[in-house]
Amino acid sequence: MYYLDNAATTYPKPQSVLDKVYDAMKNYGANPGRSGHKLALKANREVYDARVMLSKFFNIKDPFNLIFTPNCTTSLNIAINGTLHEGDHVITTSMEHNSVLRPIKHLESIGVENTIVFADEEGFVSKDDILKSIKPNTKMIAITHVSNLTGTIMPIEEIGKISKEKGILFLVDASQSAGIYPIDVERMNIDFLAFPGHKGLLGPQGTGGLFIRDSLLTDTIIQGGTGSDSYSIFQPEIMPDKFESGTLNMPGIVGLKEGLNYILERGIEDIQKKEEELTEYFIMELSKIDGVKIYGPSDLKKRAGVIPINILDLDSSELAYILDEKYDICVRPGLHCAPLAHKTINTFEQGAVRFSIGPFNTFEDIEYSIKSIYEIRRQI
Repeated sequence: MYYLDNAATTYPKPQSVLDKVYDAMKNYGANPGRSGHKLALKANREVYDARVMLSKFFNIKDPFNLIFTPNCTTSLNIAINGTLHEGDHVITTSMEHNSVLRPIKHLESIGVENTIVFADEEGFVSKDDILKSIKPNTKMIAITHVSNLTGTIMPIEEIGKISKEKGILFLVDASQSAGIYPIDVERMNIDFLAFPGHKGLLGPQGTGGLFIRDSLLTDTIIQGGTGSDSYSIFQPEIMPDKFESGTLNMPGIVGLKEGLNYILERGIEDIQKKEEELTEYFIMELSKIDGVKIYGPSDLKKRAGVIPINILDLDSSELAYILDEKYDICVRPGLHCAPLAHKTINTFEQGAVRFSIGPFNTFEDIEYSIKSIYEIRRQI
């Protein structure tokens, strides 16, 4: 099997991640922060250690400003729904995933305005267009770091500087970048950093996180038991408890910590370099095949390992089916939960077949994929 669907979830996971998850479930699978016995304390220490490791990784000064969530979608919803209120204005882009666009559009019903800045055909968003979209009531700029469709790397550091200068909150969706590209919330002036645990960070599914610079500016959208202030029927304001109601996915968080440990030992620079090399080779060879359309940045230094393609007018779902059934290649077709991004690159009707490279892909994987696409093209 040739797995090239890492933008959906990274597979396989390091063996050390699988071992740590199993160990947690078998040997200290208690509820962190809910009891005082040895197993619960061990579980709680593991969760705390993961919080500290991730905070250092993203240069978050206070680990308690990082909360754990089930996924990046939940993180984005907390940041958006918990912060924007009637009369506010938010700026976002046409390259966003529906995890950003749907919460923002939902808030129109309570009087939250939005401006969607459209990118060019390579997926690039102009910081000048964002600057022009700022209004007196603009409260937030929400943007992806790397497009899940085209792999376009957005100028988040420059946009973060604009946000800080204008006193606007800055939300970054790091779904396709966390664990692959360095992220520094201080240098980049990020107020909210939403990330999944199961993609570039190599953790299990069902894990994610959110950095919140100032929790007083954001309301929780879920209330419940936190293991703290149990005498009160009101949600506590202390961090991270304010946003962590209910039982945490302790085994998943332990696995996430081990995924991050793998990245630190291997080196994020090595992972980034390897994915860039494979991406460059893949695009270079695909461009030699007549009838294959490659979308995204032509400048390979400005794109991640996410490569959408089409072959002539062949339906993207049919192409993905052939790749799966005949060649054992796992990819994702369709609209990738990013309809405006597809409209931006003019693939809304046909969709696209997305190849997404991960840290465990090899040149053999890419070579085999190229040969398979060439064979399919010859038969059309």
